[in-house]
Amino acid sequence: MTLALGCIADDYTGASDLANTLTRAGLRTVQTIGVPADDLNLPEVDAVVVSLKSRSIEAGLAVSRSRAAEKWLRGRGASHVLFKICSTFDSTDAGNIGPVMDALRADCGEAVVLVTPAFPETGRTVYQGNLFVGAVPLNESPLKDHPLNPMHDSNLVRVLARQSKTQIGLVDLATLARGAEAVHARLAELSGKGIGAAIIDAVFDRDLETIGLVAAEHRLSVGASGIGLGLARALVSTGKVKSATTSSDHRAAVGGQVACLAGSCSQATLQQIANAERVMPVLRLDPDRILTGANETQRALDWAKERLAQGPVLIASSATPADVAALQARHGRDAAGHAIEQTMADIAESLVKAGVRRLIVAGGETSGAVVDRLKIPGFLVGVEIAAGVPVLRAVGAEKAGMLLALKSGNFGGAQFFSDAIGLMR
Repeated sequence: MTLALGCIADDYTGASDLANTLTRAGLRTVQTIGVPADDLNLPEVDAVVVSLKSRSIEAGLAVSRSRAAEKWLRGRGASHVLFKICSTFDSTDAGNIGPVMDALRADCGEAVVLVTPAFPETGRTVYQGNLFVGAVPLNESPLKDHPLNPMHDSNLVRVLARQSKTQIGLVDLATLARGAEAVHARLAELSGKGIGAAIIDAVFDRDLETIGLVAAEHRLSVGASGIGLGLARALVSTGKVKSATTSSDHRAAVGGQVACLAGSCSQATLQQIANAERVMPVLRLDPDRILTGANETQRALDWAKERLAQGPVLIASSATPADVAALQARHGRDAAGHAIEQTMADIAESLVKAGVRRLIVAGGETSGAVVDRLKIPGFLVGVEIAAGVPVLRAVGAEKAGMLLALKSGNFGGAQFFSDAIGLMR
């Protein structure tokens, strides 16, 4: 295997989003869960997205896991590695974006790293170094209230400077608009001043193509799926990759029982759950019962087993931001998050053992916990359910052929769960 592009994603839903984006752009792509074992049989591909659950863990552990992933990717020929982060730059002053970027930059010897979470197609733009969600700055949008990584500063130069050991610069939109050579010149100027990373503006889809052309000539970049799209287009346009004919996975339908699990507390997911209640049974878990040792897992399984033969079911631990804050105040942020994630993983494991072969999971942390528990080593990328959310077909002996959809909380339309079920045959 000789890779044209290697990618390290800091959570599983973000990895699926990126793998979907690369596939749509013409790159043959596989998503793995963690660094692949030597005996995992992967097809010949252009890009591998190594999924890590490293966004909200201790920074040192995130660094060591990311470095191991980079070593694996470089060993398979990847001259460029993208460290894929959330399009809302989810992190805290302790990391983990800055520490991981610093370590990967040191390992590959990159002088200056381009950084942008922009993806105009999904409403994420960067102007003068400030991240916007739609028409408003991130810190004025509903997305600022992530339960683990709240984002209350839209100025990414400041945000990244608080996390990184290097100085952070800016490549503004006016420079970007003058083309790739102007961006190269600006990066050389910043590097000459000892600046090791630069936030780059992007407001229009065409901006990503310029960014991709520049980034592809470096060894490392940091960003969301937008920069991945730019890199993919650059690789195709320069002839480094022959564009593959994108197609859905046409293998035999999986069939069998289907279940949905929702752990995200985003407004988008809360609305999707409310809409799902009109077309399928929905069970809302009691988070206090989870935290106080009551057997919510068994209650959920008993409830589901009574209904799965009749059609899809949805089990949700999602709650409003106010309810989440109150729960964290009673039990502690980390304890509450961990207990709920593990409960959802327990439920998923038991549902699969009971015969569920199609599983839809909403929420990055929830998806990570579920996939880790199911011990799925990787996925082939199928049809797109919604922007950034493909159907995934599991690889590996035990769960091979099982279909999953892993959705970031903010992704998907109002009828996402019904849409997903319709495409996961």
